[in-house]
Amino acid sequence: MASIPVETEFPHWQISQVHDPSHDIPVLADVDVVVVGAGPAGVAAATVAAEAGLSVIVVEAYGFAGGSAVAGLSATICGLFLASESDDPPVQVVHGFTERFRAALAARGGVTEPQRYGLTYTVAHDPLMWREVADSLLFNAGVRVLFHTQLTGVILDDDRYTGIVVHSKAGMSAIHARRVIDASGDAAAVARGGGKYFFGDEGRIQNPTMFFRLGGIDTEAFWSAWGKDTISPKEITEAIVSHRDKGADLPREKIWVFRSTRPGELLVNATRLSDSDGRMLNVVDPEDFTIAEMLGRQQVRAYAEFFASTVTGCTGAYVVDTGVEAGIRQTRSIVGVETLSNEHVVECRKSEHGVVRSPWPIELHSGNRPKLHWLLDDYYEIPYNSLVPAVGENVIVAGRCLSAEHEALASARVTAQCFELGHAAAVATILSLNSDTDYRDLRGSQIRTIMATNGSSI
Repeated sequence: MASIPVETEFPHWQISQVHDPSHDIPVLADVDVVVVGAGPAGVAAATVAAEAGLSVIVVEAYGFAGGSAVAGLSATICGLFLASESDDPPVQVVHGFTERFRAALAARGGVTEPQRYGLTYTVAHDPLMWREVADSLLFNAGVRVLFHTQLTGVILDDDRYTGIVVHSKAGMSAIHARRVIDASGDAAAVARGGGKYFFGDEGRIQNPTMFFRLGGIDTEAFWSAWGKDTISPKEITEAIVSHRDKGADLPREKIWVFRSTRPGELLVNATRLSDSDGRMLNVVDPEDFTIAEMLGRQQVRAYAEFFASTVTGCTGAYVVDTGVEAGIRQTRSIVGVETLSNEHVVECRKSEHGVVRSPWPIELHSGNRPKLHWLLDDYYEIPYNSLVPAVGENVIVAGRCLSAEHEALASARVTAQCFELGHAAAVATILSLNSDTDYRDLRGSQIRTIMATNGSSI
């Protein structure tokens, strides 16, 4: 699978931003590890690395941790449970840092019990409590956290990453680091270092969404009519199509509604964002990102009106909030030493070098209704080398920018797996530094063993 030439992707923007080690930029810190991004993968990576005694800085563009789980308001921890056609209670097969975080949320009353999602289950969380749990983990581990700070470039010594360059309201500075963990979700560090990457299936990626919360709900009446499944029943889908035929801005007809931790509230995933002419939006481009958010908020109002006028228990419904940003499912994927293939996922492959389990279906958002391919009563394992860029040393990725084919990524990108991918990247970093070994020379079996000791199901 060839990468798309980056120089033709966004002609008005410079991607590669490489600085020499002899740069004259003020140095903010010199640490063992710098983590780019504080989403699920970044929080896990920074916490685990710091708890092992490494000096760690995490940089995050927003004023809080969470990434798509919070800024994008996805607000679910998908990927914990097996899918099955039986009516048995949910079977959790992913633990480790993921379960540690879920349990911390539960201790605050910040996460729901499992909710039926088609043939599997998921849980929903309170996004404010998510931030608080992340703050607590990072602070207690001794991580130095820089919110409101954006990566603008990387420092390379030949092909070795020796740090990053960041920008904030204070200005520009350099962070020197022995290892870089790119948990940006967009392969931001790898791309700025000139590393190879690609977008989905020959440039076709999953569309973004705009999650929202509805308040003023008679939840007892709502769930009695909606049913046990969070995926919309047939009559709701038919009603959406009917309203759309009459001119309503309701492009997606199969929608998902989750119980919230808050009384009288629902979490809704209903929008499908593309340009007004139907063009796919790639939110790496700030113009596309802006279009997604403006049209997303517009669609939220249309779906809210549909709920209030049509859905049982929603007569008094109002929009509590939308995501701070559009929910991002896919942007850049690195070209890795190994690539998670579509067949690997469908066939539920496992190996001694697999470091993260995933039982989540291939959940492909393309067109007016999502496409689901279930992995029944089974799971696959994400190979370690899918986190290691094919070119470049001292850098590893964690989260949705791993090396994965289009449909494979539609399964591997969800929150539970991102937590554990961050866990894996941290363990690899600890091993790499302690043994003075390049990431590509480590074996997944080594990382797998340590993760199991840490509580991961692997």
